[in-house]
Amino acid sequence: MPSLSSTVRDLIDDRPAEGIFRVHSRLFTDPALFDLEMKLIFARTWNFLGFEADLSKAHDFVTTSIGRTPVLVTRSKDGEVGAFLNRCPHRGATVCQQEMGSARAFVCPYHAWTFDSAGQLIGMKEKSAGAYPSNFDAMAHGLTPLARVGIYRGLIFGSLSEDVASLEDHLGPMKFFIDLAMDQGSHGMEPIPGRSVYSFRGNWKLQLDNGLDGYHLTTAHASFLEVMMRRRTGQGNTSANSLDFAKNMDARQSAFAFPNGHCALVNELPEDARRPFIDMEEVRSRIPEERARWVDLNYNTLIFPNLQLIQNTALALRIIRPLSPDLTEMHYFCLGAIGEDDDRRAMRLRAFEDFYNAAGLATPDDSAVYEMCQRGLAGGDGQWLQGYMRGVKSLEPGDSERARAFGVRADQSATGSIRSGFETQLHAAYRQWAAMMGDARMEAA
Repeated sequence: MPSLSSTVRDLIDDRPAEGIFRVHSRLFTDPALFDLEMKLIFARTWNFLGFEADLSKAHDFVTTSIGRTPVLVTRSKDGEVGAFLNRCPHRGATVCQQEMGSARAFVCPYHAWTFDSAGQLIGMKEKSAGAYPSNFDAMAHGLTPLARVGIYRGLIFGSLSEDVASLEDHLGPMKFFIDLAMDQGSHGMEPIPGRSVYSFRGNWKLQLDNGLDGYHLTTAHASFLEVMMRRRTGQGNTSANSLDFAKNMDARQSAFAFPNGHCALVNELPEDARRPFIDMEEVRSRIPEERARWVDLNYNTLIFPNLQLIQNTALALRIIRPLSPDLTEMHYFCLGAIGEDDDRRAMRLRAFEDFYNAAGLATPDDSAVYEMCQRGLAGGDGQWLQGYMRGVKSLEPGDSERARAFGVRADQSATGSIRSGFETQLHAAYRQWAAMMGDARMEAA
């Protein structure tokens, strides 16, 4: 157990020369650490806000959050994408209650201060009768803009802090995986209409871990593998086109730790096991072959701190929203190529519903084990968790041969098979966690 004089970064036991990488259980249970995460991580880096495709017209908007801070993202009448605190400067009420839509004006439900789609105050109820001081008009009354907003390949990001690197520098090698996803559509990609939102009673980092954990597949998702085995013989919903992982446990797997906390787990499945909803012939007709050949690759990625882009059964995007130390809300999107035909769109949806949806064959399994973990960690005595060392003996510093094949630069790489179930890719996320949490002192548990 780290001493009370230790710093927060000491909750990560990182000794590369000895092959040791452990994470202390307090990361998942301590309310004080959760508050620090909101302040030192979420408020000080780039966060995913939404899809440019959802803001296709002037006055379109979406609402989201950065950590616990509510955010309103809009396209103004001039076509500019902006992001603002979803917070009235008068008394702090959220000015927009809807998830998405179109609105020329946002009216605070408390005192009816009104803002346009560029965040400017355009109306104040009974201002002339308000007896405001003479310097009141010199104050800023609009919605507070985020310090930074950036867009990469149709994905909108924002930061509460001005002191961040450029978005492209922040993403670094993760642009490779975003490019693979967005290259599926000649006109870009969009979230398929609909929503899959649910919560689980567990810490947000349990999902961070699980989203890049192949080791749990044959245990937590044993029922899914059984269903897939039956489908091989023609039983059940064979149209779902979910991946039959059990047939491909010896396929090559690579684990990559990247700068800035990003990481990826990549499975190179046989071509006949790749995604049928991607028109690879069309893809090859418009992008270079050296990139086109990877578009139907199987990958699970984390864009630190809370965005996961995944392509296995479907192309999916997850947003992990931490609500409290033991409560997390998940937002899932199934991505489809803009303008794709109905058959491919249906295949994407069926595969997404089959595996990822809140009532799919995998998500309930994962949510159940998160809550088991949270209960197991809640004793208060604390312990070191050993769930980050699988694959250490396979680690290579820097780029592996597979990293070079993909054209990405990695801090560390490991190569094996799906059966390897590597965990070393998660080192990147926890090293970034430690770096951003810094030298704050720990209090008693």
